[in-house]
Amino acid sequence: MGTALPLGDASRRPLHRPVITIAIIAANAIVFALELQGGDAFVERWSAIPADITAGHHWITVLTAMFMHASWSHILGNMLFLWVFGPEIEDAMGPTRYTVFYLVGGIVAMLAQVLASPSSTVPNLGASGAIAAVMGAFLVTYPRDRIKTVLIIFIFVRVTFIPAALLIGLWFLMQLVSLGTVATAQTGGVAYLAHIGGMLFGALLGRFFEDPQRLAAQRQ
Repeated sequence: MGTALPLGDASRRPLHRPVITIAIIAANAIVFALELQGGDAFVERWSAIPADITAGHHWITVLTAMFMHASWSHILGNMLFLWVFGPEIEDAMGPTRYTVFYLVGGIVAMLAQVLASPSSTVPNLGASGAIAAVMGAFLVTYPRDRIKTVLIIFIFVRVTFIPAALLIGLWFLMQLVSLGTVATAQTGGVAYLAHIGGMLFGALLGRFFEDPQRLAAQRQ
């Protein structure tokens, strides 16, 4: 079994401090601490349950669920991916546009999950949908960037450089496979269809949020 952990973009560095990305990571950490303290009751109250949302209840959870996580590995993995891909996209969009893009991408992603299983009572949670939107934008804007990545295959460990298009493409393929698994046995509450919806949102609409002046400055 193999794992690919991105460490950073080896091709470029953001020209501005990624204050919004840092703030989002901090917000996720705070909410996760509240989850650990509040337990299942907190998770059930603030995660997105499709049946409730389609019935017109708890719409706020479409937003709150994107700051929640199912486990330590879930939040650490998500925040790692956000830290690798977020700063460059924030740099391309600017803080305000990036904030709107992240939140709208996360909401669209979660709604995709709800629409796919409108009667489901399984709680859905995770920042992955919003982060997938960021990755989708990265895929379109910086497909040739080389991402420093740790490859782990059984006991074989190697640090290598993988084109962003390949790495993100493989990640997207994994979401499709995971979606098939969840479709046959709904366990957990990780919203794989939200990952797919977020990715498509970012790839199709990310460029509309980008600031041409900031992109031009990156090329200088």
